[in-house]
Amino acid sequence: AKMQKYLLYNAVEPEELPTLRELSTMEICKVWSGMSRYIYRQLLQKTAVEIGVGTFAVVPVHASVEEGKVLPVERPMFILSKPLKMFYNLESDETKIPDEIPVVQPDFEEIAAETHFRHEIVEQCVQETLLCFAGALRDNKEVEFSFR
Repeated sequence: AKMQKYLLYNAVEPEELPTLRELSTMEICKVWSGMSRYIYRQLLQKTAVEIGVGTFAVVPVHASVEEGKVLPVERPMFILSKPLKMFYNLESDETKIPDEIPVVQPDFEEIAAETHFRHEIVEQCVQETLLCFAGALRDNKEVEFSFR
């Protein structure tokens, strides 16, 4: 039911974002770069990471090379959760995560240890950012999330 909280009927109110309001932009970026390193390590180990609004995974795709040859390659992707896509009426390619790939939730303890924040802070910072993301989807705003 974790994902349910990102299906928003109403706009996100500032009081729903207590942690983001207390952290500086710099600190929020630090949390997310810790998150992004964690995701990267998991993907290297062929593990997918589910973050509530969707899942980061390395999926096999076919790349076209010259003269109609196709090459199977693996590509890191972010796959939006199906209920979220339906709820916000979003279009995106149907991408299936191969069955043999294990899917984990972020280990906030581990991310906290390496970013030197309390793990509650890391977890709330991530969840509140995702709430903002969902709020932007709800309001049809342009969203840009960049991950190295």
